Amino acid sequence: MNAYSNPFILQRADPFVTRAADGTYYFTASVPSYDRIELRAAKTIEGLKDAPTKDIWFKHESGIMSQHIWAPELHLVMGEWYIYFAASRADAIWELRPYVLHCTGPDPMTDAWEECGQMQAAEGDPYSFTDFSLDATVFEQNGRWYYIWAEKVGSQHGISNLYIAELETPTKLKTVQVLLTTPDYDWERVDFWVNEGPALLRHDGKLFVTYSASATGACYCMGMLTADENADLLDPRSWKKERYPVLATDAEKGIYGPGHNSFTKAEDGVTDLMIYHARPYEKIVGDPLYDPNRHAMVMTISWNEDGTPKFSYDA
Repeated sequence: MNAYSNPFILQRADPFVTRAADGTYYFTASVPSYDRIELRAAKTIEGLKDAPTKDIWFKHESGIMSQHIWAPELHLVMGEWYIYFAASRADAIWELRPYVLHCTGPDPMTDAWEECGQMQAAEGDPYSFTDFSLDATVFEQNGRWYYIWAEKVGSQHGISNLYIAELETPTKLKTVQVLLTTPDYDWERVDFWVNEGPALLRHDGKLFVTYSASATGACYCMGMLTADENADLLDPRSWKKERYPVLATDAEKGIYGPGHNSFTKAEDGVTDLMIYHARPYEKIVGDPLYDPNRHAMVMTISWNEDGTPKFSYDA
């Protein structure tokens, strides 16, 4: 196993870690109560485990952003800090939509945060963010910013696809949505047809987008897309989809339902780390969504001879 604690941070699903230019690591995740967004900071990955948390935003009492505060991600976009997250309404708990917070200063831990409202679709796009939408991530490539998110087609029990678009501003899309992947394979269709939780990893001229598939129990697993760093990222033909999961449950090691990950660099600035969540047991009483024991874990990413990432619990 790697040198990091396993599990790493207890009861924190959808974990996201980013490393700032000064080397500070920031951690955020879905809290079990789904009612707030918290941050913690440390100078090392290991230091995040016991770092104090700061609640930087709480859900509304009613209306938009009053239920299911899910999967926050902290990004430095166009020079300023933003948090992208999903939320629903207390009177319509499955009407998930993507929302944005903006930090009014350079320090995410001490400066004030303001609401930017719902993420905005591009002009002429009548479909983006009109149905169950969540799990947004953003990244810059060759001077252009991109936004990838999951959105269901056909209401709550529909199919969750991944879409990509270019950003015009940190809170608005520049281009209409492009379908990146839909649940094509059996392992993406267990209980629910799901592609969600995208995360970007760069290496040796390639872009890798991992994503999570199927329901949130032990069947939850990770797939992967690959593109050349100079390809047209808004062309679905630029992306190659893996036929089989790149990470799945390992009962012998007691790791069930791995998924919804993020990537960062270790303190050496070279080694790639994956932060993901998983449960230590298979059988869940009640709805898996409300079982609190999805713990944040750390995996060291090594590289295969063909240049693809190697996801191994023994790395």
